[in-house]
Parts: sequence; structure tokens; C-alpha cells
Amino acid sequence: MEVKFKIDGMNCNHCVMAVKKEIQKLDVDSLDVKIGEATVKFDEKKVSESQIKDAIAEAGYAVIQ
Repeated sequence: MEVKFKIDGMNCNHCVMAVKKEIQKLDVDSLDVKIGEATVKFDEKKVSESQIKDAIAEAGYAVIQ
């Protein structure tokens, strides 16, 4: 599954690295983080969408629905 998350509060490369670091702790297949968004490919049997949202929150940012 591939999901694009819109992320509020990101405005620099430090933000990108913080989000990337937290999501990489999960068992995701691929990850592309840019300012304001993250596109994540993952196996739903291994990782849930809510775990990814929690990882983004752990980095200090909010997912925009």
C-alpha cells in the first residue's frame, strides 16, 4: 500500500530529517519525505497507517486530513 501524508508545520530540511528518522524506525518498504508531505509504501500486515501517523507526531508534526 502507498499513502501520501500531508504534514503541517514542516518548513526546512531539519523537519524532513526528523520525520524521516521516526518513520524509518518502522518496517516500511519505501519512504519519500519532502517539506509538507511524506509518501510511504508499506505492507499493511507489518505496519498500520496509524503507526505512521504516530511516528510523524513523535517527530513533532501533525498529519493534515
